Amino acid sequence: MPTIVSGTVPASDLALSHSLEALPELLFEVERIVTSGDDALMPMLWVRGGSRAEIESALDEDPTVDDVDLLGEFDDECLFRMEWVSRIDLIMQMLTNSEATVLDAVGKNDRWKVRVLYPRRSLFSKTHDFCEEHGVEFDVSSIRELDEEPAGRYGLTSAQYEVLSEASRRGYFKVPREVSLSELADELDISHQAASERLRRATDALVEDTLFVGMTELE
Repeated sequence: MPTIVSGTVPASDLALSHSLEALPELLFEVERIVTSGDDALMPMLWVRGGSRAEIESALDEDPTVDDVDLLGEFDDECLFRMEWVSRIDLIMQMLTNSEATVLDAVGKNDRWKVRVLYPRRSLFSKTHDFCEEHGVEFDVSSIRELDEEPAGRYGLTSAQYEVLSEASRRGYFKVPREVSLSELADELDISHQAASERLRRATDALVEDTLFVGMTELE
């Protein structure tokens, strides 16, 4: 069964340790990672919260990266394409030997938060064994199997998914609203308080799982 594993890895065991140390207040977020031969990775990477000059200076001095190319600059965030040429063994193991897909990688201070999709839960054991053998610290925070229920794909409980999806279908989020929270509660045969609580928690979980994945754990 497909499984999503989330956890943190020290930057010293991954990449950009120099840049993260030099710019501790900035957020580094990988948009996409592709392999570039056997000894390099080529990610597209957002860097948020700093100036272009200081970011480029840090990247230029970082021994783990090469061929840095600025793709775009938008207010206080920059999009780069680069090669990771050092400390990439863990990611290469995930992508190749474990057949995994790196869904998210967010770096701040001295750590990376990664979220990885494995085709089968058993394949994660290969990554675990790799970390044990090579002394890599991969601190797993959650392991979530993706079953037939769509709620699990987004970090929601079944009850949260039910109220959120029903609210969307009935026009609760439209302006003006087409259904009230009380009407939703009646439709789902739950109390107004339960509907309100589930809707708030579902929205928070969905935003965390999509827009801000990893950020709170790296504060």
